[in-house]
Amino acid sequence: MAGLFAYASGGTVKDAEYPEPPAVYDRAYARSRAADLAALGQLLFTDPRLSASGRQSCASCHSPAHYFGPPDGRPVQPGGAGMQQDGVRAVPSLMYLQQTPPFDENFVDSEEEGDNSTDAGPTGGLTWDGRVDRADAQARIPLLDPREMGNAGPAQVVAAVRAAPYADTVRRLFGGRIFDDDSKAFDAIAQALAYYQDTPALFFPYSSKFDAVMMGRARFTEQETRGLRLFAAEDKGNCASCHRFGPPGTLPLFNDYGHIALGVPRNRDIADNRDPSHFDLGLCGPYRTDLRDHPEYCGRFRSPTLRNAATRKVFFHNGVFHSLREVVTFYATRDVQPERWYPRRQDGAVDKFDDLPPQFRENVNMDPPFGGRPGDTPALTPQEIDDVVAFLGTLTDGYFDPAENGKDPKAAMPVPAVMDEPLKR
Repeated sequence: MAGLFAYASGGTVKDAEYPEPPAVYDRAYARSRAADLAALGQLLFTDPRLSASGRQSCASCHSPAHYFGPPDGRPVQPGGAGMQQDGVRAVPSLMYLQQTPPFDENFVDSEEEGDNSTDAGPTGGLTWDGRVDRADAQARIPLLDPREMGNAGPAQVVAAVRAAPYADTVRRLFGGRIFDDDSKAFDAIAQALAYYQDTPALFFPYSSKFDAVMMGRARFTEQETRGLRLFAAEDKGNCASCHRFGPPGTLPLFNDYGHIALGVPRNRDIADNRDPSHFDLGLCGPYRTDLRDHPEYCGRFRSPTLRNAATRKVFFHNGVFHSLREVVTFYATRDVQPERWYPRRQDGAVDKFDDLPPQFRENVNMDPPFGGRPGDTPALTPQEIDDVVAFLGTLTDGYFDPAENGKDPKAAMPVPAVMDEPLKR
């Protein structure tokens, strides 16, 4: 590593000094190369020169200090060539994405079950609308989006990297002539960013209190235990129906990767939403274009992991809510107290699901805790909402060091015993 980042001084090193990487290599070389690519990816991730403005890096929106999510409570982040344009969606976290399956309209829970498996519908893919499947493909989107990093094309990104102090590092890893071809160089940049996002200690450390409990190294408080029960109970929070615990013996990701229409209120603080004819419909557009002829998908967005959700200040694809308690309260009261969340039309009626055109409002999920009629009792009391929020706080990383005492954080632990006990009481 030291040699890799010993940048040349006194001018650019000749291309001939950097041979093409071998086509076939052993495991030791593969591990070393992966570490070097991740280190390069970190340099790229934190470099504002990769934006047209020269003021915005990947880390500006996906802040390492905020669990690779947004750094503040703005519903969308500023960007563009002059940093004067607003983005279109809330910034998702980049953590715990390593097991996200490729997008599939007919995802089955288990290939082994054959005809007995469950078709979960549209599932997987990265970004809010699942339009790409790999981290290297996802990395290209903000680099070229005119409202994010604002580059006119791959050549502009490549030119910035070619002029960066780590350009020779790129040559060392990809060959001395890598910058001769903008397309190949852009691929190399995206690949390095993807390797960085596959760094376990940073992007999937499994270091929360929940993980410590699963490993027998901590205990939930009484309130956290109540929150866990409510989280799992189908007639209460029913959160685990989407944010799943996972198979026994594993540390859960709290995600089923499904795309779901939740009918969250319209966020009028987003510039595009000031146009009453504009709607962000998730799977069926406007930013994803291949599913426009599927009206049944309109309004669906991919469920995120709940790990580190308690640290966020902006929630859902449009950033309409700003606290986890507000989110849980919305789930509990959306249908029984709709006037709490939605505006009224001129005739005085509540304009429920106002961020969807009327013809797509039947797509909104009605499974518990949703459902019921206005005036019915909410699925959760205020105290129960606090309990669920307390449990979700145990999913924040940094509670302990999983590597302490040499223990593997992903080793099989007595998860069923730990999980089932509080659920039975």
